[in-house]
Amino acid sequence: MNKTLLLLLGLLATLPVHAQNPQHLVKAVTTPEPLGLAATATDLPLTLEHAWQLAEQANPALKIALANLATAEGQLADAQGLLWNNPQIAVERVRRTLPDPGSVERTQREWSVGVTQTLEIAGQQGYRRTAAEQELAALRETIEETRRQLRAEIEQKFVRVVSLQMRAEMETGLVELIKSNSAVTRKRFDAGEDTKLDANLAEVELGRARNQLETVGEQLIQARADLAVLLQLPAEKLPVVKGALVAKPELPYTLEQLMAAAASRAQLRALDHREQAARNRLGLERAAVYPDITVGLNSAREGPGDARERLVGLSVSVPLPLFRRNAAGIGKAGAELTQAEIEKQAAGRDIHARVLALWQKLDSLRQRTQRLDQSVLQRLEENQRLSSAAYRAGEISLIQMLLATRQVLDTRREVLEAMTDFVLTRSELEQTAGWTATK
Repeated sequence: MNKTLLLLLGLLATLPVHAQNPQHLVKAVTTPEPLGLAATATDLPLTLEHAWQLAEQANPALKIALANLATAEGQLADAQGLLWNNPQIAVERVRRTLPDPGSVERTQREWSVGVTQTLEIAGQQGYRRTAAEQELAALRETIEETRRQLRAEIEQKFVRVVSLQMRAEMETGLVELIKSNSAVTRKRFDAGEDTKLDANLAEVELGRARNQLETVGEQLIQARADLAVLLQLPAEKLPVVKGALVAKPELPYTLEQLMAAAASRAQLRALDHREQAARNRLGLERAAVYPDITVGLNSAREGPGDARERLVGLSVSVPLPLFRRNAAGIGKAGAELTQAEIEKQAAGRDIHARVLALWQKLDSLRQRTQRLDQSVLQRLEENQRLSSAAYRAGEISLIQMLLATRQVLDTRREVLEAMTDFVLTRSELEQTAGWTATK
């Protein structure tokens, strides 16, 4: 009986090194295929960089933002023209019939040519051009922000797949080890060396381990499917990823540096450009109250053939702003400016608060991971060794020994989950702050 129990209690001692040491867990990743996943996975594992490239080529939101760039560039090209209104040319040809008493009526042809140009006199051209420039700049910043958010979302999904693949590897190794030890237990029970209780405990542990593996496999399928959706992969292709969880406690930035980076995030720059564009559109609508002047120049030939006259004229027309003062346009532009100002202030406040909250969460996760790894897990492993020696000496029961073993296994899973949360939180923090390695 003692030998059988020692086989069960030696599960952790014979697990692979990367499944025992959480520090190795974050540095090495394999791609196991539990539950027959190999048949539906992609042929080659994806790296994070490759996943970013696929997403940027196929993501609908990014494609739409890039397509809108042509519209903004066209608006700027129109606004940069010499004049906003095109000149108008008018050509007139008249056939005039003159009565001649006592003779046949005479017919003569007359013509006139004129050109008119409407001129803006209140600086509308400058407002319009500046607004178009700011809109184009805002769209470019929006594209950059969309690309950054897409990369962050891909990284989040990617990390979850990596973590579950590592977890599946741990659970697969545990199932194989328990299966081999259960076979030994059954043989010893058949030979009468162990009790029915020992055999039942071995089967229960094997069933629990298999159930845990199946649960992780289901979660891994869903995580791969979520990543495939972002990458716009075919429905039958579930990607296998290749990467590592690096939960280093040292950070290459301080909270002050993150706050400074957040203040110049692409999203806030885009909102600032949109505010400036709205301000210039309001100026344009106010300037539209002043009437445009239409200047015309025309030339004509009139009169009978023997006394034809050449006429050259200059005309100036100005509408009187008596009834319509563009109140609707001014009100709409003012509301858009107010909305842009509120949106910019709210976004800046929310980003600042979010960075601070994520920083505090990251610090808590770092401390929790270190505590689990360096204090709790080490003490549990020590308890396991002590309980094994105590059991051999007959001082504790089998239930107590199995409890110590199960605590070690559960704690190792908690360490992996804490490290995964650390990496995910750090990724979210850097995306929220708009941090890049070059800052």
